[in-house]
Parts: sequence; C-alpha cells; structure tokens
Amino acid sequence: MARVTELRVGDARDALDRFEAAWNRRTEGLKVNRLRVLSLQDLPLLLRTLTPARWELLERLRDDGPASIYQLAKRLGRDYKNVHTDVTALLGIGLIERSSDARVSVPWDVVRAEF
Repeated sequence: MARVTELRVGDARDALDRFEAAWNRRTEGLKVNRLRVLSLQDLPLLLRTLTPARWELLERLRDDGPASIYQLAKRLGRDYKNVHTDVTALLGIGLIERSSDARVSVPWDVVRAEF
C-alpha cells in the first residue's frame, strides 16, 4: 500500500476540522483513519516552498532512497550549501525526515495536492 501525503492550501481551520472529526470518531469507538496532511497557508507560500530544485530533490530521495546531505548534493550535482538550505526548508514543513544517522528521506510514496 502506497504511503500518501496530502498537501493542502488552506487555513488552520481545515486542520482543526480534521482533528475534531478524528476526535469524534475515536470517542464514538470508531476507527480513525491515519492521514498525513501538510497544510500551507496560501498558494504563494506553496510556490516559494516547493521550488523546482526542491521538487527535484524530493523526487531523487523518493527514487534513490535515504542519503546524507553531502550524498544528495553529489547525486543532484548541486552545491552542498544550497542543498542544505533546501533540506532544512523541507524538513520544516515535514516533506522529508532526518534519521538518527543524519540521513534524510521522504516518508511517502505519493504526494497528492488539494487546492
């Protein structure tokens, strides 16, 4: 089964509505579906965050697997400092994760965007 991350543009009310729905399902004894949803405030923020270079970085991590920032910079043929900046931004919004051995990876197979 594919690990899916949903990327949404919307305000905090969307996240609160999802939380409330999950809470109500749990208190009723119903199964709560596990969702991985990242919400960004608006489309300009999304476009500033997911630049073409960062999208390529995400695709490379998905296709080639976990890597150190140094290895990732070599794979992409890019400057280490710029890759480090991009990794930091993507870690900040949760599209990549860092393991205890300092390697980064994507916690998803598919990103689904909803506007």
